[in-house]
Amino acid sequence: MTARLSKLGQGGLVTALLLLATLLSGCSTSQIVVRGAMPLMDGGFTAMNRETDLELARDAIPATLKMLEGMSIKDPRNTQLHLYLAQGFYGYSYSFVELKNPERAVALYTRCLEHAKAALTSQGFVPDPERAALAELEQTLSTTTARQVPALFWSASCMAKRTDVHRTDPRSIAQLARAAALMQRVLALDENYYYGGPHLFFGVYYGGRAPMFGGDFAQSERHFAQARTATDGKLLITDVLYAEFLARQQLDRNAFHQRLTAVVAAPDDLFPDMAFANRVAKQRAQYMLSKEAEWF
Repeated sequence: MTARLSKLGQGGLVTALLLLATLLSGCSTSQIVVRGAMPLMDGGFTAMNRETDLELARDAIPATLKMLEGMSIKDPRNTQLHLYLAQGFYGYSYSFVELKNPERAVALYTRCLEHAKAALTSQGFVPDPERAALAELEQTLSTTTARQVPALFWSASCMAKRTDVHRTDPRSIAQLARAAALMQRVLALDENYYYGGPHLFFGVYYGGRAPMFGGDFAQSERHFAQARTATDGKLLITDVLYAEFLARQQLDRNAFHQRLTAVVAAPDDLFPDMAFANRVAKQRAQYMLSKEAEWF
């Protein structure tokens, strides 16, 4: 009996090893190493989101991005790597580049978009969101599922932010409808993804333009309110963007001033898991308050 069990055990081990060999046959050694390191990358992003020292973050992010780009060269269809790169380029550009060097910011948002699109492609999304006919894009979007939400979200975010910085380029502005189509699908699949990010997107989308150019202040107000609800008002960038896009477009100086001064006065430990984003929001609020007299 013991001998029979021993043989069965050996057979099971051989089967398991054969199965493992089959699973790994499509992966290079480099890909195996990259995928084994992904838990460390997860921890790194969590730590960066909790960072409270903006100078430390500013100095650390570029090296991290280059390391991730090197990993993505070795494992080009690694969806999560591309999503980390898209998020990283977006955050670095918004936090440290956009106000000082808009042209460089456009280039960085373009790199953000390329990685977000690579994440989409790795999940079987065929049309190029930048170039496909809008009807084809919308048809494909109707078949997407919740697993594609992160790639859709960052594709839309990077595309729209590049447009926002590069408003003088008509070709860039034409991409806004495509970004909105992507984010509309995210809104339908998971409206509270990334701390109410889809609502924040549409708060800016409808609030940043006059009604004659497609703006809708009531819609913007509603989306900003829902974005605040998603985090119980703890993510300060929501109020910063409300002031920058909706209050400023409406020439509502009182709302502009109240929102931004509340951001500056908010406790530093309001949202520990997103401490970095809140520090950036406070920095941006102070900058905008310095422009209040000029803008109004």
